Amino acid sequence: MVTDDVFAVIAEATRRDILVSLRSGDKAVGELVAELDASQPTISKHLKVLREADLVSMRAQGQKRYYTLNTAPLEGVAEWLGAFSVAAGELARQLTPAEPADVLARDNAELSPAVVLSGGPQPATDDTVPQQIGRTVGRAATKAADLLANLPKFGRKK
Repeated sequence: MVTDDVFAVIAEATRRDILVSLRSGDKAVGELVAELDASQPTISKHLKVLREADLVSMRAQGQKRYYTLNTAPLEGVAEWLGAFSVAAGELARQLTPAEPADVLARDNAELSPAVVLSGGPQPATDDTVPQQIGRTVGRAATKAADLLANLPKFGRKK
């Protein structure tokens, strides 16, 4: 799967929550429903998207369906983040789950590609499309780094 597709899949908060939940091992749909306090159709819909993106795999055991985390597609995201010399663990330590969304959005706005690639801040300009794209990429990179920092190590190549 292409890295862009993985970013699109993990952009949804419920899907990220499912991936984090599956870090501890296989879980049945009912366990995910109870743990994430969401409806069964909602969890099933997101699991289908995650399965199509090859981020989870499913095995049937009787009437239950158990899902397992597959970290291979996330390796492309880790490599992409590495191109910016972003340490996933370092970003994750800077963020706490209790931070308000507006604080995260403000901090992520500072991660625009122009700043990262040029090595320093750029003069302030009006909000333009490139800046909006930069903020979106920054938020996605931060979320991906946080997710990757919390994944167990399954023989990832460095």
